[in-house]
Amino acid sequence: MISELSPQIHYLVGMSQPETHLFEVTLHIVNYPSAVLDLKMPVWTPGSYLVREYERHLQDFAAFADHKPLSWHKVSKNHWQVEKGDSSEVTIHYRVFANELTVRTNHLDATHGYFNGAALFFRIPGCESLPIYIRVIPANPQWQITTGLPIFAETKNTFVAADFDTLVDCPFEIGFHQLYNFEVLGKPHELAVWGKGNFQPQQMIADCQKIIEVESQMFGGLPYDRYVFLLHLLQQGFGGLEHKNSCSLIYQRFGFQNLDKYEPFLQLVAHEFFHLWNVKRIRPLGLEVFDYDQENYTPSLWFCEGTTSYYDLIIPLRAGIYNTKAYLNYLSKEITKYLMTPGRKVQPLAESSFDAWIKLYRPDANSGNSQISYYIKGEMVSLLLDLLIRVHHGNQRSLDDVMRQMWEEFGKDEVGYTPEQLEGVIESVAGMDLRDFFQRYLHGLDDLPFNQYLQPFGLQLVEEKNEEPYLGVRINTENGREIIKFVEAGSPAQFAGIDAGDELLAIDSIRVGNQLNERLKDYRADDSIQVTVFHQDELRTYSVTLAASIPGKYQLKVVENPSFTQMENFAGWLGVSLSESGCPGFQD
Repeated sequence: MISELSPQIHYLVGMSQPETHLFEVTLHIVNYPSAVLDLKMPVWTPGSYLVREYERHLQDFAAFADHKPLSWHKVSKNHWQVEKGDSSEVTIHYRVFANELTVRTNHLDATHGYFNGAALFFRIPGCESLPIYIRVIPANPQWQITTGLPIFAETKNTFVAADFDTLVDCPFEIGFHQLYNFEVLGKPHELAVWGKGNFQPQQMIADCQKIIEVESQMFGGLPYDRYVFLLHLLQQGFGGLEHKNSCSLIYQRFGFQNLDKYEPFLQLVAHEFFHLWNVKRIRPLGLEVFDYDQENYTPSLWFCEGTTSYYDLIIPLRAGIYNTKAYLNYLSKEITKYLMTPGRKVQPLAESSFDAWIKLYRPDANSGNSQISYYIKGEMVSLLLDLLIRVHHGNQRSLDDVMRQMWEEFGKDEVGYTPEQLEGVIESVAGMDLRDFFQRYLHGLDDLPFNQYLQPFGLQLVEEKNEEPYLGVRINTENGREIIKFVEAGSPAQFAGIDAGDELLAIDSIRVGNQLNERLKDYRADDSIQVTVFHQDELRTYSVTLAASIPGKYQLKVVENPSFTQMENFAGWLGVSLSESGCPGFQD
């Protein structure tokens, strides 16, 4: 219970000189009971599993009581202690540098201000459950403020968070952004768009409404009273971060006219919105209570993110945004991405989840050889589980039922689940013992048997080999230079001694330019070529023996002469017949 003597926490966020990228923050605390005030800046934000050290952007810290300075010192990188004595009111001033525009950081300039709670506000140990009031003073009086937090009616530009977790979960957009209001299933929604681009708001809103309705139907209703989409448009960019009643999105400003670019944006929307249930409310025990001071480990991110990735492709199909042919093409690309990652043979899926903090968000030249994303492999395992459940129950059960059961057992009351409980729910829906499946594909390194699971649905995965022999490097053009970004483990290039970071110059004494694949087509497997590079500014030439061509992509196709049962299974899964799917290989 909150009494009149409970601590009261008020924040004032200013931005008087936005060109400096400095948010000016004032924290006012009344009735704090102890003589020493502890303040801790979170080092990460939920949904983005990397210690980002937000405290490194904090400067100009000062503490006062009755307008007199108070003594303070730092205990650790993110922990401040203020000697307040018997003062009943304490005021803290500090500034935060904000010049990194991502969905998980802060950004302030002459056009807008955007911030995430974890990257701007202190956590006061022992006061996490108390309400927090936030007043914002925009740089320009004409700027508007959009956030998922409710307005505190008594004061202009003031909002209230029920507790610290809620404060962290509600980012703010302040500026001249375009704001669109719409309704879905009787509930208000807002779309705030900062930046210029070729988006068509009415089309975007109509498609978002379809996605919302499909996902709501799956879970039996919307778990919020109001929802906010915050969209930042940049020249290049892609990303999203989920919240309980909002999400932050970043997308390329001219990515909305061409369907090949617009449809992935809607997949991003479907992904972040699906997190309303899966992650924000259905979450692993390791993330049930957030520890903002350090890593929060769980082996279940494959389900949090990978299963969500499986649904972000299929939700737009169910919503009628694209057809089955488009869906199968997108799925083929995802399977290709998985099978073209050598690290899938090195890192188990559960380990990928557990080690997210040190690996996924910190890629290096060897990452592709040593790890697999829990997003992509989790998506593939979710695909197999959906197909397995469907074929075992004649499409009367599916992965949808797993999601619904997880919602009923863990999501509605926000009770964290253990890995064993998650596997138990999947087994109960499947109606079969899946210990071997989990051991092989979740905890082990067995290849995923795609065709075994696709065959009952009339599909097969067909590899399409590259025309050129295999060298084993991937290259980016940087300032007119061809830089080797990745050397595949066990490849001819690696055995010859070529390194990531080398600048590719010539093959057999003739400059390569950006024509590597075309040049390699002039050779055959077992040919020996001379590859010249700059290695740390030193000119080197390596003798490389090329290997046989490897698959360059994988494509889902219809099996030859699909049976009636296969066609029934396919229709039950994707809602149309094989003949209407547009999938390659079907013959009347």
